[in-house]
Amino acid sequence: MQLSKHPKIALATALTSAALIGASTAAVVVAAFDDESSTVATPQVTVSQDDARQTAQSSSSSVAEIYKASAGSVVEITVSSTAETAPRGGGGQRSQGSGFVYDEEGHVITNQHVVDDADSVTVQFSNGKSYDASVVGTDPSTDIAVLKVDAPKSLLEPLELGDSSTVGVGDGVVAIGSPFGLEQTVTTGIVSALHRQITSPNNFAIDDAIQTDAAINHGNSGGPLLDLAGDVIGVNSQIESESGGNDGIGFAVPSNTVERIADALIDDGSVEHAYLGVTTEDTSDGEGAKIAEVRAETPAASAGLKDGDIVTKLDGTAVSSADELRRRIDAKSPGDSVELTLKRGGDTKTLDVKLGSRPTS
Repeated sequence: MQLSKHPKIALATALTSAALIGASTAAVVVAAFDDESSTVATPQVTVSQDDARQTAQSSSSSVAEIYKASAGSVVEITVSSTAETAPRGGGGQRSQGSGFVYDEEGHVITNQHVVDDADSVTVQFSNGKSYDASVVGTDPSTDIAVLKVDAPKSLLEPLELGDSSTVGVGDGVVAIGSPFGLEQTVTTGIVSALHRQITSPNNFAIDDAIQTDAAINHGNSGGPLLDLAGDVIGVNSQIESESGGNDGIGFAVPSNTVERIADALIDDGSVEHAYLGVTTEDTSDGEGAKIAEVRAETPAASAGLKDGDIVTKLDGTAVSSADELRRRIDAKSPGDSVELTLKRGGDTKTLDVKLGSRPTS
């Protein structure tokens, strides 16, 4: 199911996506990626992460302890892709984001929008060394991607995923990533709000996003948002900003969603989401979900749903809002059948709908 209304969100996409067309126009862009030409010093993390992580996870820890325990597992991701809009004679595009080590097999988690249309991907660790990576799978509906990096085992120290359902407003958080190409940058803040809804790259809703005032900027995308025990509670994904920079409103995909999607991508290389094929809105009396639009050639259209229908029950259980209907559809699997009770004019009708698979774009 797709929503008709989303908050105005600016994607915290990779630092730079510019055509590499020559030194005169691309020198600044190249300097962000070329170690020889960059004037920014890259910090070298050489601490023992095992001891530091034990300290960080034993209780609420200082930012310095969390950084020492976690920074070595956070990576900078550089993506090269062919630019369809590059001027004649131009090369490709390079963009940058963040990520973190998920397991000892070399899987790395980042955002889908960081690696979208990637021709090649490299992963740079905290010691400054870079390694080639392949894209295992992506899910634009949740903006999560999994990479596989060919790096020494000694560098593959995974971060622990926490339970995002236990996070509270006001909890302290730490973000680590590469904003504007500045590797191993740490910022701090609190959880500003929970259960926010943000828009995915393919224009579906991502539920339960964590809002934070920790500074999130372009290039932080895909990096971890950690709690004060050093566990990952979200993947930094978007900012809301009129200026394009950090205005203190960032959003992270919750870790419970990340774990579910990442495991599915590692197992199968893809994820399927249940799909009804409507946009919805709340009713004026707060009872049910009003169908704003039925998309053509969708399960909803095939079942006979019409614009203006008000869904009051799903499988016999009352539906109180558009959000509730969407969440309950999302909890289903493609191919599942559901019974929708709805009001149409002055009549009550019941329709059986076999859910489809959500399109990727």
